[in-house]
Amino acid sequence: MLNYTSVLPLSLYIHFPWCVRKCPYCDFNSHAVRDGIPEAAFIDALLADVDGELPRVWGRSLTSIFIGGGTPSLLSAEALDRLLSGLRARFGFEPDLEVTLEANPGTLEQGRFAEYRAAGINRLSIGVQSFDDARLEAIGRIHTGAEAAVAAEAAHRCGLDNFNLDLMYGLPGQSPEAALSDLEQAIALEPAHLSYYQLTLEPNTAFHQAPPPLPDDESLWTMHRQGRERLTAAGYRPYEISAFARPGQQCIHNLNYWRFGDYLGIGPGAHGKRTDTALGRIVRCRKPRHPDAWLAQASSGEVMGEQHRVGRFDVPLEFMMNALRLFDGFEPQLFEQRTGLPLYAVEKPLRVAEERGLIHWGIDRISATERGRNYLNELLEGFLPD
Repeated sequence: MLNYTSVLPLSLYIHFPWCVRKCPYCDFNSHAVRDGIPEAAFIDALLADVDGELPRVWGRSLTSIFIGGGTPSLLSAEALDRLLSGLRARFGFEPDLEVTLEANPGTLEQGRFAEYRAAGINRLSIGVQSFDDARLEAIGRIHTGAEAAVAAEAAHRCGLDNFNLDLMYGLPGQSPEAALSDLEQAIALEPAHLSYYQLTLEPNTAFHQAPPPLPDDESLWTMHRQGRERLTAAGYRPYEISAFARPGQQCIHNLNYWRFGDYLGIGPGAHGKRTDTALGRIVRCRKPRHPDAWLAQASSGEVMGEQHRVGRFDVPLEFMMNALRLFDGFEPQLFEQRTGLPLYAVEKPLRVAEERGLIHWGIDRISATERGRNYLNELLEGFLPD
């Protein structure tokens, strides 16, 4: 049994499963729209899904809401307003609640940004990926670089200045100079936050089955290094392996993941993590993956999702997989608060990692070194259960 002394922060993830077209690199639970989006039924089902979760988290307020996908900006502002109104009726909201909506730069959604803000969205995450039209076409995106710039400008214009731009490097046929040009264009749009990460070929994607020509390792390392240097020079502080933010503009929702907080997952295929402090256990949940199956279960009123308890000896690895991604690492007391275990439970692997130059163990903080972040899998192997 794990021993907890405090209640963990709670976030809510909402999954929207549809998009205009499935990108060939995408391994998320997303499906191209065929016969329109059943918007009213979908919002009804989301709220029914929430109702099934509520008894497990009575009395706990939300610190953040993240609506991801898919392309959730295909939802109308009216639907989002009904969803957020339903959540307000069911949860307490922290005063500084962060509400993020993932958005596609296509012109259809840009005109809705002001309406989204009026509905309660206060942060956008815009999937730009590149400003180079040839690169966008190569990865199957349906917007242009010009449309991406217009989307960012529209966010500023309607007062949604707290927005993230998703940017990828290592795209088919991309040179280090082209990757740096993408970054310069992104910085010029003055986002509060930038996610800068390498394209990877994930299993069960079209790119994995038929790989496109990608830059070589030397070019990828140059893109990685130059990107970090340019972002830092522009005032964006790296706080996670692929996340950069202006001071005070880190993503609250993702920080809660990385700091091993709790989160509910609603919608098709959504995952959740819940800490039952009274019973001293951590439970992970997963909802039915296919939209049709999820909608059918939600409309029937049955409690949805598979659940499994995280074993005591698996908890340290799960914590470290998240917390060691952070540049600032974690405070020793955070490990104890979020896992219910004493720090001495992981003292041996921490000492070994310190001796190998993979972590820095200070008086009040434990963090991965640059070498530890570059070889994170090697670092995490030390926390595998015997």
